[in-house]
Amino acid sequence: MTVWYTMMKPRKWSIEEQAKFLKRMGELLSQGYPIAEAIASIALHLPLFRKEELNNSLIELKKGQSFHDVLSTLGFHQDLIGYVYFAEQHGSFAEALLEGSELALVKDQDRKKLFKLLQYPSLLIFITGFLFFFVQHSLLPKFTGLFNSMSLEANFFTKVLYSFDRYFPLLITFVIVIFAFAGGYYLLIFRNLSLLQQQGQLVRIPVIGKIFTLLFTHYFSVQLSFLLSGGISVLEALLLFEKNDKQPFYSQIGTLLKQKLITGESLEDIVYNISFFEKELSTIMKHGQDNGKLEQELRFYSQHCVRVMEERIEKTLKIIQPILYLLIGFLVVSMYLAILLPMFHLLDGI
Repeated sequence: MTVWYTMMKPRKWSIEEQAKFLKRMGELLSQGYPIAEAIASIALHLPLFRKEELNNSLIELKKGQSFHDVLSTLGFHQDLIGYVYFAEQHGSFAEALLEGSELALVKDQDRKKLFKLLQYPSLLIFITGFLFFFVQHSLLPKFTGLFNSMSLEANFFTKVLYSFDRYFPLLITFVIVIFAFAGGYYLLIFRNLSLLQQQGQLVRIPVIGKIFTLLFTHYFSVQLSFLLSGGISVLEALLLFEKNDKQPFYSQIGTLLKQKLITGESLEDIVYNISFFEKELSTIMKHGQDNGKLEQELRFYSQHCVRVMEERIEKTLKIIQPILYLLIGFLVVSMYLAILLPMFHLLDGI
């Protein structure tokens, strides 16, 4: 096992590869394929080194190792391994794989969108920074000296450039101090907290905290929905969460909820007081328990969380790019007008 893991470690599966593999697995399983045959079928269309990995995984499966453990050995993401783990418990294997792979692809596409969104502005910022340095330290001082000798008052754009030159180093220093403080806080305090406390602090971060909350709520809701639809009780479902050693965070959630549930607290009250879940989840749970359709309510709400998360990410990305372009454009225009406007004054005086 150790030799196999060492051999595969450099050949890491990308998130996209992982998601597409599980999506194809879900499709084949829904058509009646056994797991081993599904893996063998998918391996036919993959590069040779991937075929070797999957052939080794088939050997491990025949030895009795669970599918989620095989995926862990292959280096798959914890969330995808979690989908497989829970699918092995509730039996809706194909559906769970399709659900998990779809969410992973959405998250991977959002990450790529953000990278592309920032790629071009980053290049513009670099070029603008070089141009600003050249104008500020080479051209502008000469023109300023000339204009001062002719008693021409500095225009608005010249003042903007000098203000930017004066305050930008302070801004950089402030950012460095913030990062240093954040790094010190992480090393001295944050990493020593429990996983539940860590996630409770992450969800308080402006903008991205809400996305974390939606993500945690979605994952918990959809897995609990699958487990309940498999015919097990809420308490039994929480026990399965607790036993999920591949995802320590959700394992601790299962332990916390189980302990509070045993003391007699209602599930909706427990969930309401957990900061990294959406408050609306408590209402959904109460409504689902009242009408006897808790699993359907949770499944629908998990899909709602994904839609809201996607909308928030799209909205954030649409705001970031125009702001970057506006700032870059204003700085470039200021550099040109800081020099051109006084020159027009000079030409008017000739």
